Amino acid sequence: MHDLVFAFAIFGATLRAAAPLGLAGLGELVSERSGVLNLGVEGMMLVGAVAGFMATAASGSPAIGLLAAMAAGAAMAAVFGFLTLSLMANQVAAGLALTIFGTGFSALVGARFEGVPLKGLATSIFPHLANAPPLLQELMRLDPLVWLSLAAPFAIHWFLTRTRPGLVLRAVGESHDVAYALGYSVIRIRYCAVLFGGAMSGLAGAYLSLAYTPMWTQDMVAGRGWIALALVVFSTWKPLWLSLGALLFGFVTIAQFQAEALGLQVSPQLLAMLPYLATIVVLVLISRDSVRLKLNAPGALGKPFHAA
Repeated sequence: MHDLVFAFAIFGATLRAAAPLGLAGLGELVSERSGVLNLGVEGMMLVGAVAGFMATAASGSPAIGLLAAMAAGAAMAAVFGFLTLSLMANQVAAGLALTIFGTGFSALVGARFEGVPLKGLATSIFPHLANAPPLLQELMRLDPLVWLSLAAPFAIHWFLTRTRPGLVLRAVGESHDVAYALGYSVIRIRYCAVLFGGAMSGLAGAYLSLAYTPMWTQDMVAGRGWIALALVVFSTWKPLWLSLGALLFGFVTIAQFQAEALGLQVSPQLLAMLPYLATIVVLVLISRDSVRLKLNAPGALGKPFHAA
């Protein structure tokens, strides 16, 4: 029974570590399937994390905090969309600038909230957790955002492959000129996709500050936005594969804690770098198969659209 509880605890910890990667990655995947490359995921996650924490601390309601985080992420994405879709600025440069701005802005507005205690999201939903059986406790600790991260890949897969708006979005991402010739509003569709990606990134950031570690610290996203970007490529722009990749990186993320629990004598610095090392290894392996990437990548990804 003890081994079963321990295995279930590892699985639960993996799901919690994978949740922000999956949420942010899925948002970016939808954006890229529309043909827009937004490298500002890290910055949007940071702004979402601080906005969600501030709103929750002020209102006492995690639900308000989550909505504020999504709004903040979407607002950041709207700025990116205005620069790249309306003014046709370079998407790579604008995305990097968004991350730099988000890092500095979140540190500025969140400075007075560092060290402020906050009730965790899961605890506020399940107040009688301590009275439940051990296995049920592990299940109940999976807060709603974890369940959302598990359900979202199936919902997005269905949207992209089984609905007319999803097919139109994919058509815009494959060839915006053809989609425009057929009468579709390329800019409006891409704005919607970019805003959705920003809201999902903001939600992923709020998960970190409200549920995963209920606190605000500067740069607490710690590179997860870049891992989410790598997962989009790793999954070849497929939601279900992205979810599996997020679980893999989630397991690697918690490896340092499980190694300590098992008494393994491994350098904590080495274990801490494993997620980022795994990201590099995965990208190197994927980049070797350039044909597969070209076949699966949206044809108009990163290309500006000039309306006639």
